[in-house]
Amino acid sequence: MSHTKYESPLSSRYASAFMLHLFSSQKRIETWRQLWLSLAKAEHKLGLPVTAEQVDELSQHLTDIDFDMAAKREALVRHDVMAHVYTYGQVAPSAAGIIHLGATSCYVTDNADLVIYRSGLEYLRGELLAVISNLSKFADQYKATPTLGYTHYQPAQLVTVGKRGTLWLQDLVADLEELDFVIENLKFLGCRGTTGTEASFVELFDGDGVKIDEMNRLIAADFGFEKCYDVCGQTYPRKVDSRILNVLASIAQSCYRFANDMRLLQHDRQLEEPFEKNQIGSSAMAYKRNPMRSERICSLARYLMADSANAAMTASTQWLERTLDDSANRRISMPEGFLCCDAILRLMQNVTNGIHVNDVVVETTVREYLPFIATENLMMEGVKRGGDRQELHEIIRECSMEATAQMKAGKGCDLLERLANSGSFAMTVEEMEHLLTPADYIGRCSAQVDAFLAKVSPLLEGYEVGESAEISL
Repeated sequence: MSHTKYESPLSSRYASAFMLHLFSSQKRIETWRQLWLSLAKAEHKLGLPVTAEQVDELSQHLTDIDFDMAAKREALVRHDVMAHVYTYGQVAPSAAGIIHLGATSCYVTDNADLVIYRSGLEYLRGELLAVISNLSKFADQYKATPTLGYTHYQPAQLVTVGKRGTLWLQDLVADLEELDFVIENLKFLGCRGTTGTEASFVELFDGDGVKIDEMNRLIAADFGFEKCYDVCGQTYPRKVDSRILNVLASIAQSCYRFANDMRLLQHDRQLEEPFEKNQIGSSAMAYKRNPMRSERICSLARYLMADSANAAMTASTQWLERTLDDSANRRISMPEGFLCCDAILRLMQNVTNGIHVNDVVVETTVREYLPFIATENLMMEGVKRGGDRQELHEIIRECSMEATAQMKAGKGCDLLERLANSGSFAMTVEEMEHLLTPADYIGRCSAQVDAFLAKVSPLLEGYEVGESAEISL
Protein backbone atom coordinates (compact mmCIF):
# COMPACT_ATOMS: atom_id res chain seq x y z
CA MET A 1 0.00 0.00 0.00
CA SER A 2 1.30 3.41 -0.95
CA HIS A 3 0.98 6.01 1.81
CA THR A 4 1.82 8.93 -0.49
CA LYS A 5 -1.20 8.63 -2.81
CA TYR A 6 -4.91 8.86 -2.18
CA GLU A 7 -6.64 5.51 -1.83
CA SER A 8 -10.38 5.10 -1.59
CA PRO A 9 -11.51 3.95 1.87
CA LEU A 10 -13.89 1.62 0.06
CA SER A 11 -10.90 -0.38 -1.12
CA SER A 12 -8.57 0.11 1.85
CA ARG A 13 -11.07 -0.32 4.70
CA TYR A 14 -14.57 -1.45 3.83
CA ALA A 15 -15.16 -3.67 0.79
CA SER A 16 -14.64 -7.43 0.53
CA ALA A 17 -11.75 -9.15 -1.25
CA PHE A 18 -14.22 -10.58 -3.76
CA MET A 19 -15.61 -7.21 -4.76
CA LEU A 20 -12.19 -5.60 -4.92
CA HIS A 21 -10.99 -8.31 -7.29
CA LEU A 22 -14.16 -8.14 -9.37
CA PHE A 23 -13.53 -4.47 -10.17
CA SER A 24 -9.78 -4.82 -10.53
CA SER A 25 -7.91 -4.05 -13.75
CA GLN A 26 -6.85 -7.70 -13.94
CA LYS A 27 -10.43 -8.94 -13.90
CA ARG A 28 -11.59 -6.30 -16.36
CA ILE A 29 -8.91 -6.95 -18.97
CA GLU A 30 -9.21 -10.71 -18.55
CA THR A 31 -12.89 -10.26 -19.40
CA TRP A 32 -11.95 -8.19 -22.43
CA ARG A 33 -9.69 -11.00 -23.61
CA GLN A 34 -12.42 -13.55 -23.01
CA LEU A 35 -14.70 -11.41 -25.18
CA TRP A 36 -12.11 -11.21 -27.96
CA LEU A 37 -11.68 -14.97 -27.73
CA SER A 38 -15.44 -15.54 -27.85
CA LEU A 39 -15.74 -13.29 -30.90
CA ALA A 40 -12.94 -15.15 -32.66
CA LYS A 41 -14.51 -18.52 -31.85
CA ALA A 42 -17.87 -17.44 -33.26
CA GLU A 43 -16.28 -15.96 -36.38
CA HIS A 44 -14.29 -19.16 -36.93
CA LYS A 45 -17.40 -21.32 -36.50
CA LEU A 46 -19.40 -19.16 -38.91
CA GLY A 47 -16.80 -19.28 -41.67
CA LEU A 48 -14.84 -16.06 -41.42
CA PRO A 49 -11.05 -16.20 -42.00
CA VAL A 50 -10.20 -17.01 -38.39
CA THR A 51 -8.36 -20.30 -37.85
CA ALA A 52 -8.66 -22.82 -35.05
CA GLU A 53 -4.97 -22.26 -34.32
CA GLN A 54 -5.54 -18.56 -33.81
CA VAL A 55 -8.46 -19.24 -31.49
CA ASP A 56 -6.35 -21.73 -29.54
CA GLU A 57 -3.50 -19.27 -29.15
CA LEU A 58 -5.87 -16.59 -27.87
CA SER A 59 -7.28 -19.04 -25.33
CA GLN A 60 -3.81 -19.67 -23.92
CA HIS A 61 -3.20 -16.02 -23.03
CA LEU A 62 -6.23 -14.81 -21.12
CA THR A 63 -4.46 -13.89 -17.89
CA ASP A 64 -0.85 -12.98 -18.74
CA ILE A 65 -1.50 -9.28 -19.14
CA ASP A 66 1.45 -6.92 -19.43
CA PHE A 67 0.00 -3.76 -17.93
CA ASP A 68 3.26 -1.83 -18.32
CA MET A 69 3.27 -2.52 -22.05
CA ALA A 70 -0.39 -1.54 -22.31
CA ALA A 71 0.25 1.73 -20.45
CA LYS A 72 3.14 2.66 -22.74
CA ARG A 73 1.05 1.84 -25.81
CA GLU A 74 -1.90 3.85 -24.51
CA ALA A 75 0.38 6.84 -23.89
CA LEU A 76 1.34 6.60 -27.56
CA VAL A 77 -2.05 5.95 -29.21
CA ARG A 78 -4.29 7.58 -26.55
CA HIS A 79 -6.76 4.68 -26.70
CA ASP A 80 -7.06 2.11 -23.93
CA VAL A 81 -8.85 -0.61 -25.93
CA MET A 82 -6.43 -0.46 -28.84
CA ALA A 83 -3.53 -0.53 -26.38
CA HIS A 84 -4.80 -3.83 -25.04
CA VAL A 85 -5.52 -5.17 -28.54
CA TYR A 86 -1.83 -4.53 -29.24
CA THR A 87 -0.67 -6.07 -25.95
CA TYR A 88 -2.81 -9.19 -26.50
CA GLY A 89 -1.40 -9.52 -29.99
CA GLN A 90 2.15 -9.48 -28.63
CA VAL A 91 1.57 -12.71 -26.67
CA ALA A 92 -0.64 -14.25 -29.36
CA PRO A 93 1.18 -13.14 -32.52
CA SER A 94 -0.51 -15.57 -34.90
CA ALA A 95 -3.90 -14.09 -33.92
CA ALA A 96 -2.81 -10.45 -33.75
CA GLY A 97 -4.40 -9.66 -37.10
CA ILE A 98 -7.87 -10.95 -36.23
CA ILE A 99 -8.28 -9.67 -32.67
CA HIS A 100 -11.29 -7.30 -32.48
CA LEU A 101 -12.36 -8.18 -36.05
CA GLY A 102 -15.55 -6.27 -36.87
CA ALA A 103 -15.89 -4.94 -33.33
CA THR A 104 -15.92 -1.50 -31.80
CA SER A 105 -14.49 -0.58 -28.40
CA CYS A 106 -17.85 -0.86 -26.69
CA TYR A 107 -17.95 -4.53 -27.63
CA VAL A 108 -15.39 -5.22 -24.92
CA THR A 109 -15.98 -2.31 -22.55
CA ASP A 110 -19.77 -2.57 -22.34
CA ASN A 111 -20.10 -6.33 -22.47
CA ALA A 112 -17.38 -6.66 -19.83
CA ASP A 113 -19.25 -4.21 -17.64
CA LEU A 114 -22.43 -6.27 -17.97
CA VAL A 115 -20.56 -9.47 -17.07
CA ILE A 116 -18.91 -7.83 -14.06
CA TYR A 117 -22.08 -6.10 -12.87
CA ARG A 118 -24.03 -9.35 -13.04
CA SER A 119 -21.38 -11.10 -10.95
CA GLY A 120 -21.46 -8.23 -8.48
CA LEU A 121 -25.25 -8.32 -8.20
CA GLU A 122 -25.23 -12.07 -7.65
CA TYR A 123 -22.59 -11.69 -4.92
CA LEU A 124 -24.57 -8.93 -3.23
CA ARG A 125 -27.62 -11.18 -3.37
CA GLY A 126 -25.79 -13.70 -1.19
CA GLU A 127 -24.79 -10.99 1.25
CA LEU A 128 -28.37 -9.72 1.40
CA LEU A 129 -29.64 -13.24 2.05
CA ALA A 130 -27.19 -13.52 4.96
CA VAL A 131 -28.71 -10.40 6.53
CA ILE A 132 -32.24 -11.69 5.91
CA SER A 133 -31.30 -15.00 7.53
CA ASN A 134 -29.88 -13.26 10.60
CA LEU A 135 -32.91 -11.02 11.06
CA SER A 136 -35.29 -13.96 10.53
CA LYS A 137 -33.68 -15.79 13.43
CA PHE A 138 -33.77 -12.63 15.53
CA ALA A 139 -37.45 -12.02 14.80
CA ASP A 140 -38.34 -15.61 15.62
CA GLN A 141 -36.36 -15.65 18.87
CA TYR A 142 -37.94 -12.45 20.20
CA LYS A 143 -41.39 -12.64 18.60
CA ALA A 144 -43.14 -12.79 21.98
CA THR A 145 -40.87 -10.42 23.92
CA PRO A 146 -42.94 -7.31 24.74
CA THR A 147 -41.28 -3.96 24.15
CA LEU A 148 -42.45 -0.38 24.08
CA GLY A 149 -43.58 0.71 20.65
CA TYR A 150 -43.02 4.25 19.40
CA THR A 151 -44.82 6.57 17.05
CA HIS A 152 -43.16 9.93 16.38
CA TYR A 153 -40.47 8.48 18.69
CA GLN A 154 -42.95 8.95 21.51
CA PRO A 155 -44.11 6.04 23.69
CA ALA A 156 -47.04 4.23 22.09
CA GLN A 157 -48.65 0.79 22.45
CA LEU A 158 -46.59 -2.33 23.09
CA VAL A 159 -45.15 -4.37 20.25
CA THR A 160 -42.55 -7.13 20.50
CA VAL A 161 -38.83 -7.06 19.82
CA GLY A 162 -39.29 -9.69 17.11
CA LYS A 163 -42.21 -7.90 15.47
CA ARG A 164 -40.04 -4.80 15.15
CA GLY A 165 -37.42 -7.02 13.52
CA THR A 166 -39.93 -7.97 10.82
CA LEU A 167 -40.32 -4.30 9.90
CA TRP A 168 -36.60 -4.19 9.09
CA LEU A 169 -36.80 -7.58 7.45
CA GLN A 170 -39.74 -6.71 5.21
CA ASP A 171 -37.82 -3.82 3.65
CA LEU A 172 -34.85 -6.07 2.88
CA VAL A 173 -37.08 -8.78 1.39
CA ALA A 174 -38.54 -6.13 -0.92
CA ASP A 175 -34.97 -5.25 -1.93
CA LEU A 176 -34.27 -8.92 -2.66
CA GLU A 177 -37.31 -9.08 -4.94
CA GLU A 178 -36.15 -5.97 -6.79
CA LEU A 179 -32.58 -7.27 -7.01
CA ASP A 180 -33.81 -10.55 -8.51
CA PHE A 181 -35.80 -8.60 -11.09
CA VAL A 182 -32.72 -6.62 -12.11
CA ILE A 183 -30.56 -9.76 -12.39
CA GLU A 184 -33.19 -11.69 -14.35
CA ASN A 185 -33.71 -8.85 -16.82
CA LEU A 186 -30.05 -8.09 -17.46
CA LYS A 187 -29.20 -8.70 -21.13
CA PHE A 188 -26.06 -8.73 -23.26
CA LEU A 189 -24.99 -6.03 -25.72
CA GLY A 190 -23.39 -8.39 -28.21
CA CYS A 191 -21.25 -7.18 -31.09
CA ARG A 192 -23.39 -4.52 -32.74
CA GLY A 193 -20.99 -2.08 -34.35
CA THR A 194 -20.30 1.63 -34.09
CA THR A 195 -23.91 2.80 -34.17
CA GLY A 196 -25.65 -0.45 -33.34
CA THR A 197 -26.47 -1.33 -36.95
CA GLU A 198 -24.07 -4.31 -37.25
CA ALA A 199 -22.91 -2.83 -40.54
CA SER A 200 -19.38 -4.23 -40.24
CA PHE A 201 -20.76 -7.74 -39.93
CA VAL A 202 -23.15 -7.22 -42.81
CA GLU A 203 -19.95 -6.69 -44.81
CA LEU A 204 -18.05 -9.60 -43.25
CA PHE A 205 -20.91 -12.08 -43.62
CA ASP A 206 -21.97 -10.86 -47.07
CA GLY A 207 -25.34 -9.64 -45.80
CA ASP A 208 -26.25 -12.90 -44.04
CA GLY A 209 -28.33 -11.68 -41.10
CA VAL A 210 -28.89 -15.20 -39.80
CA LYS A 211 -25.15 -15.62 -39.26
CA ILE A 212 -24.93 -12.23 -37.52
CA ASP A 213 -27.71 -13.22 -35.12
CA GLU A 214 -26.05 -16.58 -34.52
CA MET A 215 -22.72 -14.89 -33.80
CA ASN A 216 -24.33 -12.71 -31.15
CA ARG A 217 -26.19 -15.68 -29.71
CA LEU A 218 -22.96 -17.70 -29.45
CA ILE A 219 -21.04 -14.90 -27.76
CA ALA A 220 -23.87 -14.16 -25.33
CA ALA A 221 -24.15 -17.86 -24.45
CA ASP A 222 -20.42 -18.00 -23.68
CA PHE A 223 -21.09 -15.54 -20.86
CA GLY A 224 -24.33 -17.08 -19.64
CA PHE A 225 -26.71 -14.55 -21.20
CA GLU A 226 -29.82 -15.78 -22.98
CA LYS A 227 -30.71 -12.52 -24.70
CA CYS A 228 -29.17 -9.40 -26.20
CA TYR A 229 -30.85 -6.00 -26.03
CA ASP A 230 -33.25 -5.76 -28.95
CA VAL A 231 -31.89 -2.46 -30.22
CA CYS A 232 -29.01 -0.25 -29.17
CA GLY A 233 -26.72 2.52 -30.28
CA GLN A 234 -23.03 1.98 -29.76
CA THR A 235 -23.57 1.10 -26.08
CA TYR A 236 -26.06 -0.85 -24.06
CA PRO A 237 -28.88 1.37 -22.73
CA ARG A 238 -27.59 3.49 -19.85
CA LYS A 239 -30.97 2.99 -18.20
CA VAL A 240 -29.45 -0.33 -17.15
CA ASP A 241 -26.89 1.47 -14.98
CA SER A 242 -29.67 3.53 -13.45
CA ARG A 243 -31.66 0.40 -12.68
CA ILE A 244 -28.62 -1.21 -11.06
CA LEU A 245 -27.67 1.75 -8.88
CA ASN A 246 -31.31 2.25 -7.95
CA VAL A 247 -31.58 -1.23 -6.47
CA LEU A 248 -28.27 -0.77 -4.64
CA ALA A 249 -29.55 2.54 -3.27
CA SER A 250 -32.78 0.82 -2.24
CA ILE A 251 -30.76 -1.68 -0.22
CA ALA A 252 -28.93 1.26 1.34
CA GLN A 253 -32.25 2.84 2.35
CA SER A 254 -33.36 -0.31 4.15
CA CYS A 255 -30.02 -0.72 5.88
CA TYR A 256 -30.05 2.93 6.96
CA ARG A 257 -33.47 2.50 8.51
CA PHE A 258 -32.32 -0.56 10.48
CA ALA A 259 -29.07 1.04 11.60
CA ASN A 260 -30.76 4.29 12.60
CA ASP A 261 -33.26 2.36 14.72
CA MET A 262 -30.36 0.50 16.32
CA ARG A 263 -28.72 3.81 17.20
CA LEU A 264 -31.93 5.06 18.84
CA LEU A 265 -32.44 1.85 20.77
CA GLN A 266 -28.80 1.68 21.85
CA HIS A 267 -29.19 5.20 23.21
CA ASP A 268 -32.03 3.84 25.35
CA ARG A 269 -29.88 0.80 26.23
CA GLN A 270 -32.58 -1.56 24.96
CA LEU A 271 -30.57 -3.09 22.11
CA GLU A 272 -26.85 -2.97 21.36
CA GLU A 273 -24.73 -3.82 18.36
CA PRO A 274 -21.74 -6.16 18.88
CA PHE A 275 -18.91 -4.73 20.94
CA GLU A 276 -15.57 -6.55 21.19
CA LYS A 277 -13.77 -7.15 24.47
CA ASN A 278 -10.91 -4.77 23.65
CA GLN A 279 -12.90 -2.28 21.57
CA ILE A 280 -12.47 1.40 22.47
CA GLY A 281 -15.61 3.48 22.31
CA SER A 282 -14.02 6.90 22.69
CA SER A 283 -10.49 8.27 22.86
CA ALA A 284 -11.47 10.56 25.75
CA MET A 285 -14.49 8.90 27.38
CA ALA A 286 -13.36 5.36 28.10
CA TYR A 287 -16.77 4.34 29.41
CA LYS A 288 -18.53 4.93 26.09
CA ARG A 289 -20.02 2.19 23.97
CA ASN A 290 -20.81 3.97 20.71
CA PRO A 291 -22.90 2.28 17.97
CA MET A 292 -20.06 2.87 15.51
CA ARG A 293 -21.00 0.10 13.06
CA SER A 294 -24.57 1.25 12.78
CA GLU A 295 -23.28 4.80 12.36
CA ARG A 296 -20.97 3.60 9.58
CA ILE A 297 -23.86 1.85 7.86
CA CYS A 298 -25.81 5.13 7.89
CA SER A 299 -22.79 7.08 6.67
CA LEU A 300 -22.08 4.76 3.74
CA ALA A 301 -25.78 4.44 2.93
CA ARG A 302 -26.08 8.19 2.46
CA TYR A 303 -23.18 8.06 0.01
CA LEU A 304 -24.74 5.23 -1.97
CA MET A 305 -28.15 6.87 -2.12
CA ALA A 306 -26.52 10.01 -3.50
CA ASP A 307 -24.36 7.97 -5.90
CA SER A 308 -27.47 6.58 -7.62
CA ALA A 309 -28.17 10.05 -9.03
CA ASN A 310 -25.10 9.71 -11.24
CA ALA A 311 -26.64 6.94 -13.32
CA ALA A 312 -29.94 8.76 -13.64
CA MET A 313 -28.25 11.90 -14.92
CA THR A 314 -26.07 9.90 -17.30
CA ALA A 315 -29.02 7.94 -18.70
CA SER A 316 -30.96 11.13 -19.32
CA THR A 317 -28.16 12.96 -21.14
CA GLN A 318 -27.03 10.41 -23.73
CA TRP A 319 -26.94 11.92 -27.22
CA LEU A 320 -28.43 9.98 -30.09
CA GLU A 321 -26.36 6.81 -30.76
CA ARG A 322 -23.49 7.61 -28.38
CA THR A 323 -21.73 10.30 -26.39
CA LEU A 324 -18.61 9.83 -24.30
CA ASP A 325 -19.50 12.06 -21.38
CA ASP A 326 -20.70 8.95 -19.56
CA SER A 327 -17.31 7.24 -19.40
CA ALA A 328 -15.41 9.12 -16.71
CA ASN A 329 -18.49 9.23 -14.48
CA ARG A 330 -19.24 5.51 -14.88
CA ARG A 331 -15.63 4.55 -14.08
CA ILE A 332 -16.23 6.00 -10.61
CA SER A 333 -19.93 5.79 -9.83
CA MET A 334 -20.59 2.20 -10.88
CA PRO A 335 -17.69 0.40 -9.15
CA GLU A 336 -18.02 2.56 -6.05
CA GLY A 337 -21.74 1.84 -5.93
CA PHE A 338 -21.00 -1.87 -5.82
CA LEU A 339 -18.13 -1.52 -3.34
CA CYS A 340 -20.24 0.68 -1.08
CA CYS A 341 -23.22 -1.69 -1.10
CA ASP A 342 -20.83 -4.56 -0.38
CA ALA A 343 -19.39 -2.66 2.59
CA ILE A 344 -22.86 -1.85 3.94
CA LEU A 345 -24.05 -5.44 3.70
CA ARG A 346 -20.86 -6.75 5.34
CA LEU A 347 -21.52 -4.42 8.26
CA MET A 348 -25.18 -5.46 8.31
CA GLN A 349 -24.20 -9.12 8.51
CA ASN A 350 -21.92 -8.38 11.42
CA VAL A 351 -24.45 -6.32 13.36
CA THR A 352 -27.49 -8.52 12.73
CA ASN A 353 -25.54 -11.62 13.71
CA GLY A 354 -24.83 -10.19 17.17
CA ILE A 355 -27.65 -7.91 18.30
CA HIS A 356 -27.72 -7.90 22.08
CA VAL A 357 -31.11 -7.47 23.73
CA ASN A 358 -30.94 -6.00 27.23
CA ASP A 359 -33.99 -7.83 28.55
CA VAL A 360 -34.02 -6.06 31.91
CA VAL A 361 -33.97 -2.61 30.33
CA VAL A 362 -36.64 -3.60 27.83
CA GLU A 363 -38.87 -4.96 30.58
CA THR A 364 -38.27 -1.97 32.86
CA THR A 365 -39.25 0.41 30.06
CA VAL A 366 -42.39 -1.61 29.41
CA ARG A 367 -43.32 -1.56 33.08
CA GLU A 368 -42.76 2.18 33.32
CA TYR A 369 -45.25 2.97 30.57
CA LEU A 370 -47.63 0.05 30.96
CA PRO A 371 -50.05 1.86 33.30
CA PHE A 372 -50.71 4.42 30.58
CA ILE A 373 -51.00 1.74 27.90
CA ALA A 374 -53.45 -0.24 30.04
CA THR A 375 -55.82 2.65 30.64
CA GLU A 376 -58.28 1.55 27.93
CA ASN A 377 -58.55 -1.90 29.51
CA LEU A 378 -58.90 -0.30 32.93
CA MET A 379 -61.68 1.87 31.59
CA MET A 380 -63.52 -1.16 30.17
CA GLU A 381 -63.18 -2.99 33.48
CA GLY A 382 -64.42 0.12 35.31
CA VAL A 383 -67.53 0.20 33.10
CA LYS A 384 -68.18 -3.47 33.90
CA ARG A 385 -68.14 -2.49 37.57
CA GLY A 386 -70.79 0.18 37.06
CA GLY A 387 -68.77 3.20 35.98
CA ASP A 388 -69.68 5.77 33.32
CA ARG A 389 -67.45 5.46 30.26
CA GLN A 390 -67.25 9.21 29.58
CA GLU A 391 -66.58 10.05 33.20
CA LEU A 392 -63.83 7.40 33.44
CA HIS A 393 -62.23 8.69 30.24
CA GLU A 394 -61.99 12.20 31.69
CA ILE A 395 -60.55 10.90 34.96
CA ILE A 396 -57.91 8.96 33.02
CA ARG A 397 -57.02 12.06 31.00
CA GLU A 398 -56.63 14.25 34.09
CA CYS A 399 -54.73 11.64 36.13
CA SER A 400 -52.43 10.84 33.18
CA MET A 401 -51.43 14.47 32.83
CA GLU A 402 -50.76 14.73 36.57
CA ALA A 403 -48.75 11.47 36.66
CA THR A 404 -46.72 12.55 33.64
CA ALA A 405 -45.90 15.85 35.34
CA GLN A 406 -44.67 13.90 38.36
CA MET A 407 -42.45 11.74 36.16
CA LYS A 408 -41.00 14.84 34.49
CA ALA A 409 -40.13 16.08 37.98
CA GLY A 410 -38.07 12.93 38.50
CA LYS A 411 -40.62 11.02 40.55
CA GLY A 412 -42.10 7.58 39.89
CA CYS A 413 -45.29 6.87 38.00
CA ASP A 414 -48.28 7.00 40.38
CA LEU A 415 -51.04 6.76 37.78
CA LEU A 416 -52.63 3.64 39.25
CA GLU A 417 -52.77 5.17 42.71
CA ARG A 418 -54.48 8.27 41.30
CA LEU A 419 -57.05 6.20 39.39
CA ALA A 420 -57.77 3.98 42.39
CA ASN A 421 -58.12 6.97 44.70
CA SER A 422 -60.73 8.50 42.41
CA GLY A 423 -63.14 5.76 43.51
CA SER A 424 -64.88 5.77 40.14
CA PHE A 425 -63.20 2.56 38.90
CA ALA A 426 -64.25 0.47 41.91
CA MET A 427 -60.80 -1.17 41.91
CA THR A 428 -57.83 -1.19 44.24
CA VAL A 429 -54.28 -0.63 43.03
CA GLU A 430 -53.64 -4.36 43.45
CA GLU A 431 -56.65 -5.23 41.30
CA MET A 432 -55.48 -2.81 38.63
CA GLU A 433 -52.00 -4.33 38.64
CA HIS A 434 -53.53 -7.70 37.76
CA LEU A 435 -54.48 -6.14 34.44
CA LEU A 436 -50.87 -5.13 33.75
CA THR A 437 -49.57 -8.31 32.13
CA PRO A 438 -47.40 -7.12 29.17
CA ALA A 439 -48.23 -10.15 27.04
CA ASP A 440 -51.89 -9.09 27.07
CA TYR A 441 -51.03 -5.88 25.22
CA ILE A 442 -48.99 -7.13 22.24
CA GLY A 443 -51.96 -8.02 20.08
CA ARG A 444 -51.11 -10.51 17.32
CA CYS A 445 -47.40 -9.75 17.21
CA SER A 446 -46.30 -13.38 17.59
CA ALA A 447 -48.75 -14.60 14.97
CA GLN A 448 -47.73 -11.82 12.59
CA VAL A 449 -44.07 -12.77 12.96
CA ASP A 450 -44.83 -16.45 12.33
CA ALA A 451 -46.92 -15.64 9.26
CA PHE A 452 -44.28 -13.35 7.79
CA LEU A 453 -41.38 -15.71 8.45
CA ALA A 454 -43.33 -18.47 6.71
CA LYS A 455 -43.19 -16.31 3.58
CA VAL A 456 -39.51 -15.51 4.04
CA SER A 457 -38.46 -19.11 4.66
CA PRO A 458 -38.70 -20.25 0.99
CA LEU A 459 -36.34 -17.42 0.00
CA LEU A 460 -33.67 -18.97 2.22
CA GLU A 461 -34.06 -22.53 0.89
CA GLY A 462 -30.74 -23.71 -0.45
CA TYR A 463 -28.95 -20.78 1.11
CA GLU A 464 -25.98 -21.92 3.15
CA VAL A 465 -25.26 -19.75 6.13
CA GLY A 466 -21.57 -18.90 6.33
CA GLU A 467 -19.58 -17.12 8.99
CA SER A 468 -20.56 -13.57 9.72
CA ALA A 469 -18.46 -10.98 7.94
CA GLU A 470 -15.41 -9.99 9.94
CA ILE A 471 -15.17 -6.24 10.32
CA SER A 472 -11.65 -5.23 11.26
CA LEU A 473 -11.88 -1.47 10.90
